[in-house]
Amino acid sequence: MKEQFRRTALMIGENGLAALHDSCVTVVGLGAVGSYALEALARAGIGRFRLVDFDRVQSSNINRQLLATCRTVGALKTDVARERVASINPAAIVETKSILINDKTIGELFDGDWSTPADYVVDAIDSLGPKVTLVAELVRRRARFMSSMGAALRFDASLVRVGKLSDVVNCPLARQLRKRLRRVGVDPDAVKCVYSPEPIRDALRAGVEAFERVDPAAPLTPENANNPPGRPRNTLGSLPTVVGIFGLRIAHEAILELSGVNR
Repeated sequence: MKEQFRRTALMIGENGLAALHDSCVTVVGLGAVGSYALEALARAGIGRFRLVDFDRVQSSNINRQLLATCRTVGALKTDVARERVASINPAAIVETKSILINDKTIGELFDGDWSTPADYVVDAIDSLGPKVTLVAELVRRRARFMSSMGAALRFDASLVRVGKLSDVVNCPLARQLRKRLRRVGVDPDAVKCVYSPEPIRDALRAGVEAFERVDPAAPLTPENANNPPGRPRNTLGSLPTVVGIFGLRIAHEAILELSGVNR
């Protein structure tokens, strides 16, 4: 056993640590929540990662995204994430796909070289359409996963919790996700998620319906550099602490389940 994992083994046992080394985790969305989840999972000793994100690092990401630094601006998030994992655990296998999740691309997460199911999936997508597509497919396949609800516009870190999608309150993203999933026959009770019930203090900043849609085929230009093509985006206030806790909580739950501690 490597010295770097010794303290983890003291918590979950050598068998638990071996289970983590043998596990494959898919992380979809490498932004604020996803980057913190990935960091913790890599440090825990997960042996194989499948990382998915179509985006590049922007300067506006630096306030809250672990992979975003002044040196990584402009790089593909999947490339930065691969290097980050390698710097933590060089023995980990890292596979990446720089794609936007939609009805046409969702199969790439489950077919071909990724046809063997992952042991756990982290849904850290922050836009509604791709999130609906991914979650519906994960439920259909009875995959083990956790989905992140909205972490922006929250101040109270102590309120971050895990539960069913049907139990989430005060979250515009969760409300829309439930509605869209029901339309495609998915029961919100089947979706485990991390969320905060904290009321959004300024409803005008929530941007519930203010999605500015950008042509997915449009190239990245100086004019859309802060609103890249391919998905609807809102500019919402967020703290690095709260979004980090969302990601760490997902990783914590995954570690306990994969290691067998929660069995």
